[in-house]
Amino acid sequence: MLGFQPYETFQLLIESGGVDRTNTLLIAACDAYARRGKATAPEMEQFEALATRLFPIAGPQARAKGAAILGRAAVLSPVLENLVVENIGEDLITFLTSAIELSEQTMLEIISRYDVPAAATLAARPDLSNVVLAKLFQMNSRKVYRALAANTHIVPRGAYLSALARSAQMDHMVAESLAKRSDFDAALLAPAFFDLSDTDRLKVIQAFAHRETPVAPIKKTIELLTVANAELTMALMKLFSENRRPEVTKLLSQITGLDEVRCGQIAHDVTGASLFVILRAFGCSAYDGLKVLIHATSHDSERSRALADFATMFGNVTPDSMAYLMSAWRGEVNLLELAKPEYKPFTETSRRTPALAPAHNPVVEQAIEALARIGIKRAS
Repeated sequence: MLGFQPYETFQLLIESGGVDRTNTLLIAACDAYARRGKATAPEMEQFEALATRLFPIAGPQARAKGAAILGRAAVLSPVLENLVVENIGEDLITFLTSAIELSEQTMLEIISRYDVPAAATLAARPDLSNVVLAKLFQMNSRKVYRALAANTHIVPRGAYLSALARSAQMDHMVAESLAKRSDFDAALLAPAFFDLSDTDRLKVIQAFAHRETPVAPIKKTIELLTVANAELTMALMKLFSENRRPEVTKLLSQITGLDEVRCGQIAHDVTGASLFVILRAFGCSAYDGLKVLIHATSHDSERSRALADFATMFGNVTPDSMAYLMSAWRGEVNLLELAKPEYKPFTETSRRTPALAPAHNPVVEQAIEALARIGIKRAS
């Protein structure tokens, strides 16, 4: 059998020897099986009978070593997988990561133990069945959800989409992983907006481009204030130019209904992404909005590019959609409604096309030039 003594010979050796001999036989048998390559069904069946006899009577160290060796075999039956899992000890994670195949039975057994590190390792595998996925999504574990969010072999739809979106609201690492995925609707990350990187915040805003949204609860409040848009932009320009951000915080709190902590984050966001949402929600045009943003954002070498990005978004993102994003910050909407066909983006962004192209609107270009001159004057 498999290049070593027949099973009957091993049986005699086991019965005539002690634990030391059993340990040696176990390791030798596991090594021979692992080196065999792809065993035939009769060979696997014969080795199962031998292994299930040897493992229980071998010493702890021999069991762990034998299991580690056996775990490297090309093919394991569910019975042999179970022997590895039960005896491998600290090397379990390594086995679960490197195993070419794992049976559904073994995966479900591991999940049933609520072994979080092991379950999180399984959640990163590419060969998960729907039954296993369902069990993993039922686990109340951040580690497991972080692995699921980063696993691009899992298609985020239906109940899985809902679970991942909810998890992103509570765990910034889940949100970051989902933001990097091309198959996940970044608009669903709106509640986690302030936990995301600068680049990912723009992705969330861009996800609302050319897109219808349900009516935002905050829309009526905004409509009452839009008559004072000119005064609002002038006030914000003045406060930002004088670096009076605490007063910006109070003003934003009054007009948006967001709490002061959130408004403080917006007032001190030197990237301008969150402030853009407010400005566009209140119907500010690119010309007026950029005049505020140039005073609110940091003045570094990337400023021109950032202004061009915002200018493009002023044209592609509607005030209603940004009002909806604001309502998501306030926890007033069910973002999963965006998955309905009527709220899907009108056009799919091509992977070959930059997400944010430079603006070519003459009015916008004039605004950028004028604001650049303002910046030069202020610097001098």
